[in-house]
Amino acid sequence: MKILWHKVSHWEYWPFFLVYFPLFFAWIYFSIKAKSFFFFNACNPKIKNGGMMAESKKEIYDLLPSKLYPKTILVEYKTKFHLIKENLQTEEFSFPLITKPDIGLKGSGVKKIDNPKELGNYHSKANFDYLIQDLIPFENEVGIFYVRFPNEKKGKITGIIKKEFVIIEGDGNLTIKELIQKNPRYEMQIENIKKEFGFRFDEVLKKGKKINLVPYGNHIRGAKFLDYSHLISQKLTQTIDAVCQKIPEFYFGRLDIMYQSWGELENGNHFSIVEVNGAGSEPTHIYDPKNSLFFAWKELFRHLNYMNKISIMNHKNGFDYLHFKEGIKQLNIHFEQTKKFIHF
Repeated sequence: MKILWHKVSHWEYWPFFLVYFPLFFAWIYFSIKAKSFFFFNACNPKIKNGGMMAESKKEIYDLLPSKLYPKTILVEYKTKFHLIKENLQTEEFSFPLITKPDIGLKGSGVKKIDNPKELGNYHSKANFDYLIQDLIPFENEVGIFYVRFPNEKKGKITGIIKKEFVIIEGDGNLTIKELIQKNPRYEMQIENIKKEFGFRFDEVLKKGKKINLVPYGNHIRGAKFLDYSHLISQKLTQTIDAVCQKIPEFYFGRLDIMYQSWGELENGNHFSIVEVNGAGSEPTHIYDPKNSLFFAWKELFRHLNYMNKISIMNHKNGFDYLHFKEGIKQLNIHFEQTKKFIHF
């Protein structure tokens, strides 16, 4: 009942179709304006489908200067495992590592890998292309939404989300399982956490000892999103704009960034890009528990309006929309691909 009430009283856990239903009518309106249902293809012309669906993370990383993101290799489906181990040695990777599907869906299939055995288990189960990455050493993570119109030289930040990881702190009395159960947000993740920490559930943590149970800031995996848009500053905008303008024809999307300290991030130091998300990005600051559903609808409409205007401008500049038949095909490819790891 505690978990049920938490879900009911926090709209962030409501079904996708219920939250997004009003946006369907907005999408029809914007489609009429663009004269294309799949207008988003022109939003970020160098990213497949504008970054809305079936886009390769590796192809997006390849658009970035290598110093801006963690060392990454692509593992194609059915690659022999001994070849992967040789590649890791050649590229001087060391554990722990992060693995994630190349075509992703809200954190599904993302795993922290601590040793070769765990990597072998992941590889044996993966019936999809996936990435292996260095574990980013920074402790903090934000999502920064960026918008730039094609006729403007400078872009802007439209929202910032600070991510709180699933971290428990021992009191010397409670077990790991009991500490998880104290927080409804964490308890909803208990089955996923059990896969990683089940053998330690009865362990009593020493007072003050902390464990990060899910070391990546994903809302579906239990991270708490806090609206930090009040921290938008001219200095941060200049830094993020400089980064985004290094990505060819990138106008709309969210950068998920890990960083050492806020001051260093503002100055463009000691940070790493976790992912660049395109047209399919959500302005995730809407998920702060303090924000109402009406606020979320307003922000979603605002960003959809940005995407529509950018797409129309790029289309006038010669970039194609996605034809309806091809759009349906790409949508089916995306759904078929994500089915493979949604419960991975």
